[in-house]
Amino acid sequence: MTEAGHVVVGLLVLAGLIGVLIPFLPGMLLIVGAALWWAIADGATAGHWVTFAIVALLCAAGTALKYVIPARTTSGAGASRVSMFFAIALGIAGFFVIPVIGAPIGFVLGIYLAELRRVRARAQAWTATKAALRGVLLGVLIEFTAAALAAGAWVLGALNV
Repeated sequence: MTEAGHVVVGLLVLAGLIGVLIPFLPGMLLIVGAALWWAIADGATAGHWVTFAIVALLCAAGTALKYVIPARTTSGAGASRVSMFFAIALGIAGFFVIPVIGAPIGFVLGIYLAELRRVRARAQAWTATKAALRGVLLGVLIEFTAAALAAGAWVLGALNV
């Protein structure tokens, strides 16, 4: 692979890191796809495949943990699964109504309205909403950390191969 090819792969990895923070870019998929392209195009040696495997494992672990840990945090604060489903549905709808920023607005509105309907108390609904927000932020932090580690693994692999 030429230096220009490495630059393109690096830019794709950087776009993946940004994609973790911006909802409309598939961040982890960009990173894994760029690492796979690099492994194949750069010679497909054992070092390439080890690097790709590390990148893929970090991205898979980050993706799994970004859902599991925040769900436990939110459920522990009293938010029901139905409320979370409603919040996710409104978050998706919000994304299309108000591109990019509509997803978080819809999510927050969804969890608050669903919890308000369920418990009939504003204070409890707001407590569950704050817990859901902490859970989502924790999920983004987990995913970004995994993506940054995967990007770092690719950089180290690209420098050492």
